[in-house]
Amino acid sequence: MPVQYSGYAVPRADLGEAFHEFQPDQNFIAEQIFPVRGVMKKAASLSVITRKNLKRSDTKHANGAAFARIGLDAKDMDYKCVSEGLEYPLTNEDRENYASDFDAEVEGVQVLKLKMLLERECRVKDLVFNTTTWTGTPLYTDVSGSIPFATAGSAIIPVITAAKEKSRLLTGVTPDTLILGEALVLQILANTTIKACFPGATLITQEMLRQALPGIFDLNQLIVGNAVYDSAKEGRAFSGSDIWGSTYAMVAKVQKGATNINAGLGRSIVWTPMDNGVDSIIQYREEQTDSDIFRGQGFRQEKVFDTAFAHLLKVNV
Repeated sequence: MPVQYSGYAVPRADLGEAFHEFQPDQNFIAEQIFPVRGVMKKAASLSVITRKNLKRSDTKHANGAAFARIGLDAKDMDYKCVSEGLEYPLTNEDRENYASDFDAEVEGVQVLKLKMLLERECRVKDLVFNTTTWTGTPLYTDVSGSIPFATAGSAIIPVITAAKEKSRLLTGVTPDTLILGEALVLQILANTTIKACFPGATLITQEMLRQALPGIFDLNQLIVGNAVYDSAKEGRAFSGSDIWGSTYAMVAKVQKGATNINAGLGRSIVWTPMDNGVDSIIQYREEQTDSDIFRGQGFRQEKVFDTAFAHLLKVNV
């Protein structure tokens, strides 16, 4: 499919760059929630040290007796990286036609990458904000009817604290992260109990509140997603939909670094064949359509290692 424009007449030499009706630098958080873990094989298994190592062991020792011995409790977790990608065909005619307006090659590849990021973001949101995966009191709490975060006077700090404690009792590890959408952040910033954490302040700016929120909740970080996509059917007027929304939030222990030896929710398991790198762009020529084809391709699976390292909250209806 060639480059598509609506209402485009003649290329204008006075336009040096493309005008964007969107900003492609939205805050995508999929890889913040599931940090990348590179693997050598497309499908195999990873060894994960489990919570069962928290079991007590009798350390008493009698003179002359053998010491009690322990074992390392680990399990193999299967993964299968799935191919994902899109192609952007750029015909010679399109390249020349829009050359005085913008670089159709650069702009097309940027939109290709944007679409891949949007799809990944939706996939991760559906994975973590999932009441089928996180179910039962230890893993899931619904306060939408009693303490909705949209209500300015709601006591939201105890809700976050209780969720952290439930996860800690399941794992021995205290969650360090709150995952939520930008729309929910705005509701939290308007909360009277949050504002009350600044006694005597003559002016409370939004930047002050954002910087203080992790400390107020006794967390290391907030991971805030603000990505929007067009949910309208083809040919219909633009309809912006918030990927992360304001219905759910999650407290979680997020893994750190490039390996999975530390405790945490999970990983983006990425296979990079032939040293192509993550999310490589491949270009090839297609003479039958007089086009250069740009392909964005990757192999990955977002994998939850253990649901106990997170607690899902439904905070609004």
